[in-house]
Amino acid sequence: MKLTLGILKADDVLSELVENHGEYPLMFERLLRIANKDAQLKLEFVTYRVNEGCYPVDLDEVDAFIMTGSKSSVYEQTPWVIELAEFLRTLHRHKKKYIGICFGHQMVAHALGGEAKLAESGWSLGVKKAKLTVEAEPNILAGKSFDLIYSHQDQVTVIAPGTVILASTDTCPIAATTLDNHILTFQGHPEFSPEFCRALLQLRRAAYPPKVYAAAMASIEQSTDQYRVAKAMIDFCLASQ
Repeated sequence: MKLTLGILKADDVLSELVENHGEYPLMFERLLRIANKDAQLKLEFVTYRVNEGCYPVDLDEVDAFIMTGSKSSVYEQTPWVIELAEFLRTLHRHKKKYIGICFGHQMVAHALGGEAKLAESGWSLGVKKAKLTVEAEPNILAGKSFDLIYSHQDQVTVIAPGTVILASTDTCPIAATTLDNHILTFQGHPEFSPEFCRALLQLRRAAYPPKVYAAAMASIEQSTDQYRVAKAMIDFCLASQ
């Protein structure tokens, strides 16, 4: 059996970090290959540089799409962001399987009738626990919570119609969602390794409040549930609608 995943690349890794950590599509590929425990399931990946206007010719080139995070905001009135929002609406109309991460999570709300904006709580950084809501059970995310690395200043404030909130963190009430059995989103970053997160925080240290930065750096020593979340992503892509 084969599962082909299209990575919608919405940003480039900072040049100082690429050599040691790779670009975002590579992070997802590493994550999902490790999480895949089914020897009969072959994972294949195709990257679409949507931040440069590159899209699939046919939606069925891949089985499902994953949208990466981005330093851009989904509400920016830049041509490529506007085009990406329209592409997401197309995916939704065709009920194409889609997983959104961080920026990709926020894009669902923005494009489909909700809202994402600058969070009143400020930066959310480091490892955080997301507690599952009552609506999330039964759900492919087993357990009562999951820990992921977070790195965001924007967040979803109004969900798109029909969206179910799956989880919340202490600073982000809408940390994971699903919509109509073909959309799954996470505000956190299952693809981030502790090493990448640490290097990213250090590089951007001047942008963060000192106490927030210190707490985030300390939190990275905690383990996360990135592979459990990644397995849930694979299961979601394979599940019938």
